[in-house]
Amino acid sequence: MEVWEGLGRVPAGTGPSVVTIGNFDGVHRGHAQVLRHVVEEARGRDAIAVAMTFDPHPSSVHRPEAVPEQLTGLGDKLDLVAQAGVDAVLVVAYTPDFASQGPEQFVRRYLVDTLRPVLVVVGHDVRFGAGNTGDRTTMTELGRRYGFDVEVLADVASDADRRWSSTWARELLAAGRMDELAEVLGRRHAMRGAVVHGEARGRLLGFPTANLDPASSGAVPADGIYAGWLVRGSGAATGGGGERLPAAISVGTNPTFDGVTRQVEAHVIGRTDLDLYGEEVVVEFVRRLRPTLRYEGAEALVAQMHTDCAQALEVLGDQRLV
Repeated sequence: MEVWEGLGRVPAGTGPSVVTIGNFDGVHRGHAQVLRHVVEEARGRDAIAVAMTFDPHPSSVHRPEAVPEQLTGLGDKLDLVAQAGVDAVLVVAYTPDFASQGPEQFVRRYLVDTLRPVLVVVGHDVRFGAGNTGDRTTMTELGRRYGFDVEVLADVASDADRRWSSTWARELLAAGRMDELAEVLGRRHAMRGAVVHGEARGRLLGFPTANLDPASSGAVPADGIYAGWLVRGSGAATGGGGERLPAAISVGTNPTFDGVTRQVEAHVIGRTDLDLYGEEVVVEFVRRLRPTLRYEGAEALVAQMHTDCAQALEVLGDQRLV
C-alpha cells in the first residue's frame, strides 16, 4: 500500500479511483467493512482504492480542549487499513487552513484534481468543508457536477444493534471491558512503544516489568491488572508476526508505593532473564483481572502478584490459538 503524506506526494496521473474519507480511528469492524467495500468497488471499476484520512484528529482544530485519545497511532492505523486491501492512503494534515476550505474547494482540490474519483463512498453523517457545511447531499450534488458517483453507506451495526464506532470502543476501553472491545475492533486492543527504565521495584520484588514509554501509541485502558501478551517483532499490534510472551500487565500509579505517575508495565510471566530496554514492543490486552489496589507492604503485594500471574496464565490458556 502506498502512503501519500499530503497532496504533493500524490503521483501525477493518479486515478481513476474509488475514494472513502474518514478518521478511521481504531480501524474497527465498521471501518473494515467500509474499506473492503471500497476495494471491491475499485476492482469492479478498474480503479484504485484510496482512503483519505487526517492527522492530527480534526478535534485538535475545532475542539482542542476535548481531543479524544486515539485508539491507534498513525502507523498502526495505516497497517490496519492496508490489511483491508486498500491501494493507497492520502494522509491530510488537518490544519486551520485546511478546515477553512469550502466544500466545493475541498472536493475540487483533494478529489477531482488529485485522485480523479469515479466513486466516492461516504457515511450518512459525513461532514466536510468550512463549518462542516458540506454533507451527503452536497457531496452528491458535487459528484454530478464533476462527474463522479457518490454512494452513501448506512451505519454498520453489531448484533446488539449498536453501530460499530470509535466512541463505543473508547467507552469499553475506559471501563476495562477488553472482551467486548475486541468484538468492536475485530482484534485485541494493543499499545506499541519503546521499553524505558522505571523505578525497578518489580525487579526487586522478583517480577521485572517492561515499562512502556509514555509516548507510546495506542490508547491506555482503565487502571487495573490485565492478562495479555508482550509481543516482540514488527507488525504485532496489527496481527502480524512476533514472539508472543504471556504477561501480567499493570496500568496505574502503583498506589502501594504512593506513585503519582500513570504507567503501563508488563511482567513476562516466568521470565527474569529478558533485557528489553530500548526495544520496541507491543502490549496486547486480553482481559482485566482486577482493579488497581493499595496493599499494606511489599509482602502482601507479592502474594497478590503471584495470584495475578496464575490467573493470567489461566486466561491466556483459554485464549491462545497457537
